Amino acid sequence: MFSTFAKLLLVLTAISPVALVYAWVLYANCNYLVAGVLVALSAVLLLLCWLLLRAANDQLERSTFKPVSVEAADRENIAFMLLYLSPLFTSDFGSLNLSVLIPSIVIFAVMSATGYNYHFNPLLGLLGWHFYRVTSPDGVTFVLITRRQLRRAGQETIVGQLTDYILIDVGNSDASKLASSIKDQ
Repeated sequence: MFSTFAKLLLVLTAISPVALVYAWVLYANCNYLVAGVLVALSAVLLLLCWLLLRAANDQLERSTFKPVSVEAADRENIAFMLLYLSPLFTSDFGSLNLSVLIPSIVIFAVMSATGYNYHFNPLLGLLGWHFYRVTSPDGVTFVLITRRQLRRAGQETIVGQLTDYILIDVGNSDASKLASSIKDQ
């Protein structure tokens, strides 16, 4: 289980579109250097999160998971969208009140991390990842990160436990395909 580091990266990539919007505002105000730094920071966070998910696919212990209910978890996006668009509510970056905005973003990040509300992640969505709220036969609710589209409950999935309540679908890896082909022989 990657736990704290995985949770931190998921939260940071979930709120990193704010940096992209700031980059847009800065670019529009001819502050190209800081805009470039913010875009690079978002790209690095996305790369790190992608590497984390890839490492999790290779290193986490695999187990079979058969959810009794499945629900898309990335639909709760209104609060994130407001946060993402907040820099656009001003016409000039210099008029932004950073002493209010930065603590607001930090509080939002802490609330997202401690409340397990970071499963709206448009940057990972661009890479093909989906987030689902799944319930185990024991009644425990997890967030499942997968590249597959889940359409029904009861579909058996090979998972690894990324954090206490986040599972990642590791059944699509080459190692899993090789293992299942060996088992079939």
